[in-house]
Amino acid sequence: MVLRFKAAICSALFIATLTIPSAANAQTFWQCAPFARVFSGVQLFGAAAGWWNQAIGKYSQGSAPKMGSVLVFKAIGSMRSGHVATVTKVISDRIVKVTHANWSARGQVERDVTVMDASSKGDWSAVKVWYGPIRDLGQRAYPTYGFIYSSAKALADASAQAAAS
Repeated sequence: MVLRFKAAICSALFIATLTIPSAANAQTFWQCAPFARVFSGVQLFGAAAGWWNQAIGKYSQGSAPKMGSVLVFKAIGSMRSGHVATVTKVISDRIVKVTHANWSARGQVERDVTVMDASSKGDWSAVKVWYGPIRDLGQRAYPTYGFIYSSAKALADASAQAAAS
């Protein structure tokens, strides 16, 4: 209970700092995992690719995107620690918007960028991600584990959003 309260307070303070422009914000350097932890409330640590196994028994996991869930990328040669991104909107069964850090520009946060399911089975096991320098989806499909659902509340909110669509 105390950890969830602390996570909620930290998340609220973090979101407040994102909305207030300042010179200090311009200098903030974010890695994807610490940013996703604060932004999503998912309390996992270490390299992003390790989040999938750490989540077992702590959080629900799956292959369907839900608002507030964390998409976990596998570690590959060009991305040795993997990557994590928080789903901010589900556009369709194959397209979502995410907010994440340290992707298009080192240490910077990108908000509501497009991620497309590039898997042949439609199971989100491979994705293409918006890449700022080319102002389009990247050419490479990155392998993923799936989604970590941040909480029962996030799942309920996502279900309500889907029902309203």
